[in-house]
Amino acid sequence: MALPTDRRPIVISGPSGVGKGTLFKMLFQRHPEAFTFSISHTTRGPRPGEEHGVDYYYVSKEEFAELVAQDKFLEHAQFGSNFYGTSKMTISEQSAKGKVVVLDIEMEGVKQVRKSGMDFRYVFIAPPSRDELERRLRARGTETEASITQRLDRAAEELKFGQAGFDCVVTNDELETAYKELEGWVYGS
Repeated sequence: MALPTDRRPIVISGPSGVGKGTLFKMLFQRHPEAFTFSISHTTRGPRPGEEHGVDYYYVSKEEFAELVAQDKFLEHAQFGSNFYGTSKMTISEQSAKGKVVVLDIEMEGVKQVRKSGMDFRYVFIAPPSRDELERRLRARGTETEASITQRLDRAAEELKFGQAGFDCVVTNDELETAYKELEGWVYGS
């Protein structure tokens, strides 16, 4: 397949640990010519295997605050003690290359994007259950007990939020089935 007919940027959202990253990485691997990822800025440190400029732009809290002050973000939010933001310039640059930009954004960021007036498509990735989400978070091996509790509490809010206002909701129960549903929506089939 080539590019989707609808080339508006795609906002993908859902609770931490639901498999958003796995799903859109599959989309990129199977259609490398069609998509590009909007790399967000964050003040958190990289997890094992993550790279600056590939997974995130890792910046200090001071650098992040300066970017906010300069109105450089389409959206930005705080989660725990860390900040995350999507650069307006990144979206423009990537769209200009002719690829569909995919943005992985949490709930507060989605609210800001909706208020921006920019035209996006929205997909929410849901877990099959709270227990499965907790299992996935624990399986990462990168979260503290406090972080897991915080992410699960936040997930309850996000799941309510994900019930409305999204163009598509995909339940990531079985990976390949969820991927096919996501791909079908992206390509309009």
